[in-house]
Amino acid sequence: MSRHAEFRCQRRVEFADTDCAGILHFSMFGRYAEEAEHAFMRSLGVSSFQRAEDGSIHGFPRLGVRSEFRRPVSFEDLLEIHLWISHVSQRSLEYCARFSHQGEEVARLRYAVACCHVLPDGRLRPMPLPESLRERIEVADRERLSFRER
Repeated sequence: MSRHAEFRCQRRVEFADTDCAGILHFSMFGRYAEEAEHAFMRSLGVSSFQRAEDGSIHGFPRLGVRSEFRRPVSFEDLLEIHLWISHVSQRSLEYCARFSHQGEEVARLRYAVACCHVLPDGRLRPMPLPESLRERIEVADRERLSFRER
């Protein structure tokens, strides 16, 4: 079975995702990265969300995110999203996401997710990454995204 570390997709900026000036709202980059992450998981034959027999949910809540915006993009611009795994631990993954428009980088994100059971009462219980996922992924052979010092 082959292992994967990277995923690429495209996403057109919709009007509902923009501010009153027609510029993509900064919060949408996180949503677009999450959509790419879920598409990546589906391409591996696994799900980011599974319900267990006991009613608990297996999911990947966010631990933290770092982002940087380099230039605005607007309604109907086509974004190229390059997502890769920059770190794997027993219970978490770290992703890097680079967003480009017409070959120019417009934003970058780095974020971590934890593998958890979400119990019926809403509490989270950390769990190891499922073997079905672990056997299909690897850390990408590229550097973790860095960010400008403020």
